[in-house]
Amino acid sequence: MQYLISVINDSTDLATPEEDAAIDVFNDRLRAEGHWVFAGGLGGPDTATVIDNRGEEALFSDGPFVESKEFLVGFWIIEAPDLDVALRLASEGSRACNRKIEVRPFL
Repeated sequence: MQYLISVINDSTDLATPEEDAAIDVFNDRLRAEGHWVFAGGLGGPDTATVIDNRGEEALFSDGPFVESKEFLVGFWIIEAPDLDVALRLASEGSRACNRKIEVRPFL
């Protein structure tokens, strides 16, 4: 089963060199153990554009969908046999990137 591991932060500060190194080690481990699918960092909420095309024409607005103190700054998509493994890996990812993590299964 695949899981989305969302990295949550309250600042747009980039990872420190130490955090980058720890993330690289974690990513290498995910690859070596067959859990890696995809990962990436995201621009800050100020770079977001929301699009609503449910009406007559598309509406574009600057900024995040939801104003919040915390926001998504990156993610991993992993393959894991069950939620317990996904949570263990997410816990290790949280330590590596030094940020909070949310785990959600793909449907």
